[in-house]
Amino acid sequence: MSNATLTVDVPPAARKRCFEPVVDERTRVLVLGSLPGEQSLARQEYYGNKQNRFWMLMSEVIELELVSLDYASRLKALLANGVGLWDVIAEAEREGSLDSRIRDRADNNLLGLIAELPNLKTLAFNGGTAARLGMKALGQHARRYRVVSLPSSSPAYTLAYAEKLMVWRTLREGPSRWGAEHGPGLPE
Repeated sequence: MSNATLTVDVPPAARKRCFEPVVDERTRVLVLGSLPGEQSLARQEYYGNKQNRFWMLMSEVIELELVSLDYASRLKALLANGVGLWDVIAEAEREGSLDSRIRDRADNNLLGLIAELPNLKTLAFNGGTAARLGMKALGQHARRYRVVSLPSSSPAYTLAYAEKLMVWRTLREGPSRWGAEHGPGLPE
């Protein structure tokens, strides 16, 4: 009988990369996630997991039904209402979709992006990981903005939808309130 040990080469977790930012000169609110999950990456869409509540929550915030729209129309509607999207993490190794599995990350240049957004008033972090890493990256520069830490829209975060919505609706408050400049919905 042999005492040989069987070794199995386990490939390292694949590197996951975020999407390009969705912003323009109208961006007043920048919603920052951590890193797209597996379903989002497969679909090449922000918040592409059908169980993620992001599009439902943003529908309430901007007072425009987004869920039934195709992806390109959703992004257009967000931009028309002063909302931009990006992620705090540029790339990382991660098995699955959970933030707790993120390893060997490289962060995005948040300071570089926000410097290019002249109308930016609010930074909204979608979830605890995004908030923790984003605030660390921004440092003292965060003081220039209204900062909102949102409960994660992810289905992995089991807070009741109504409770998530209560916090997400606070994005309507302050200088970035919808209706003040564009009114709800798409501009004519």
